[in-house]
Amino acid sequence: MEWFHNIVIWLNDYLWGPPMLILLFGTHLFLTFRTRFIQKHIIKAIKLSITKDKASEGDVSQFGALATALAATIGTGNIVGVSTAVALGGPGAVLWCWLTGVFGIATKYSEALLSVKYRVKTSDGTMLGGPMYALENGLGQKGLAVLFCIFTAIAAFGIGNTVQANSISTMVQETFNISSYITGGIMALLTGVVIIGGVKSIALVCEKLVPLMALFYVVGCIIILVLNSSHVIPAISLIVSSAFSPQAAGGGFIGASVMMAARYGIARGLFSNESGLGSAPIVAAAAQTRNPVRQALVSATGTFWDTVVVCAMTGVVVVSNIMSNPAATEGLKGAALTKAAFAQIPVVGPFVLTVGLLTFVFSTILGWSYYGERAIEYLFGKAAILPYRILWVFAVFLGSIMTLQLVWDMADAMNALMAIPNLISLLLLSGVIVAETKKYLWEDNLDEISKDPIPVIKK
Repeated sequence: MEWFHNIVIWLNDYLWGPPMLILLFGTHLFLTFRTRFIQKHIIKAIKLSITKDKASEGDVSQFGALATALAATIGTGNIVGVSTAVALGGPGAVLWCWLTGVFGIATKYSEALLSVKYRVKTSDGTMLGGPMYALENGLGQKGLAVLFCIFTAIAAFGIGNTVQANSISTMVQETFNISSYITGGIMALLTGVVIIGGVKSIALVCEKLVPLMALFYVVGCIIILVLNSSHVIPAISLIVSSAFSPQAAGGGFIGASVMMAARYGIARGLFSNESGLGSAPIVAAAAQTRNPVRQALVSATGTFWDTVVVCAMTGVVVVSNIMSNPAATEGLKGAALTKAAFAQIPVVGPFVLTVGLLTFVFSTILGWSYYGERAIEYLFGKAAILPYRILWVFAVFLGSIMTLQLVWDMADAMNALMAIPNLISLLLLSGVIVAETKKYLWEDNLDEISKDPIPVIKK
């Protein structure tokens, strides 16, 4: 498989070169200006996210849709992804990752808006939506919709399944000496129990799990920052300065160019918050919401919590720890860097990190199972759902016992390929985004119930 892996590495170098970085970050900036800096409404969006709204049709609550999306996004990207970005791109990658989140709020808002705007209802009342329906119903681009679903279905088994399962089985084995077969079997069993109930079951579990797991991890990060308090300000200063100037080798960091910092920061930022990827809008379409803008605002908070808060904390924790313990962290990569930081917490440090990663990973597997399921249903119809769920559960176990560097690299490639058709829909339908935003937000009509009919399709 070495020749195939080399092809994937070459493809990644091409896909994540300057054109993709410009397209992705450029879309974030473009939509930020088109929506008149939607980021300034983040407090209002947070308040909406905890407000129940049953005035419209939908399968789950607004918070349930947000919790499911957060479950899918807060995963190894927040722990392994950020640490990998620092290892490969230097400390400046943390700032690029953070900026991807700040400006990505506008993209997450926009793709959720289109997802609700162009969602459809099946004959049994189930809501379906996402970039594939925006591409088909908004742009008339059925071919691009099919491509998006193909890339999503493949990416789901990488970013949302096998690499997640492998991360936790490896860490559990290293921390507690428990066989990967046992960890994989338990995770596969629990996954099967939850996903058999569909989006309502997934959302119910995620509503309970996501707030607890995020709080648990953030508290751990705060403790480490207190322990490394003398290095926190210098770490932040180094992160900012090295994002725009070459980072010399030494001081616990590899030599990294601005381009390397931007590439790995933006790529891992996308891996973490998925703004522009087109995944979270799939579940946003299932939400009970009065109009597209309300759910779009709620969805936008996902990027805020995931990257602007959680990833930023991880980045500062990792960089400050490297600065305070350069000898102990030399040569470490990925999860090992985060693990070294949490080892500073006496006795319970490794336990906090492992439990945090375990809950992050399990919730991501649940959230992405829904994304992949909707992509498969779009391509092959309802009959494909049960075989897909069975294959998904099997992949959880398989991912737990395999070495997956190839799958990590394939996940990066599939992320980029997913993003392209989604970004096309966002740019070409930006006029619709502005019109809806003006109608409901700028004219202060957020409580108005949308008059747009929801098409009913036979599926």
